[in-house]
Amino acid sequence: MLTVVKISQGRGPYYKVEFSNGEKLRLSEDTVVRHRLLKGQELTEEALEAIKQEGKEDLGFQLALNYLSYQLRTEKELHIYLKDKEIEQVDRQKIIERLKEINLVDDLVYSESYVRTQMRLGDKGPRVLQQKLKQKGVSDNNIQQALYLYEDDEQFQVAFHTAQKALKKFHRSSQREARQKLQQLLMTKGFNSDISKSVLAEIDFSDILDQEVDALELQGEKLWRKNQRFEPAKKRQKVKQSLYQKGFQLDQIDAFIQRKEDANE
Repeated sequence: MLTVVKISQGRGPYYKVEFSNGEKLRLSEDTVVRHRLLKGQELTEEALEAIKQEGKEDLGFQLALNYLSYQLRTEKELHIYLKDKEIEQVDRQKIIERLKEINLVDDLVYSESYVRTQMRLGDKGPRVLQQKLKQKGVSDNNIQQALYLYEDDEQFQVAFHTAQKALKKFHRSSQREARQKLQQLLMTKGFNSDISKSVLAEIDFSDILDQEVDALELQGEKLWRKNQRFEPAKKRQKVKQSLYQKGFQLDQIDAFIQRKEDANE
């Protein structure tokens, strides 16, 4: 027979239980109460083994509940967390099944909540949300069901807000370059081409257009200095090509180059 030598409060809702054979177990309060473990209590080796097995699963369950108390989690995230806490595979699966039975783990609910939050607070389109959920271990079926919530109207509103915010960063660009950068940004954020085109059709580029001459001067001056080492014809060609690639109009580019060459004579 074995004897309980000592029971002490551990960190969190756990107890450290020491036995006369030298073993020390970390048990949840539920396990301690369920087996009525008290100092001086005697129990068999078989009873201790049962407590150890039950304790491991119950400890993992309590850890999982604590992990879930902060926010929703996917099954995969829980598996990873419990593995990091050294909970064995067989116990991890049992714990997750228990949590699913009481609706504390549900990948579809998680996915729908995630999509709603991103629609309200984020700047990502469906394609990126799909990738994020896939990384979290959500099945394709659950992902597609959740993405049904993200209708075209909501996608347009999120994409439009994202584009308007980003437009402020392109005040030193040409209108064409700003448009290209916005289109690339929206595609990178996960919006499809139809949504991107609809947004760009509604964006007001008038401020960019009004500042286009100043932007050309600023970009042109940098390029003129950068290519200063080349002979005049090659320098003219390089500056003209670079400015054109940035979306500036040829007549404006030619006027700028002419002014620079006149000033150098």
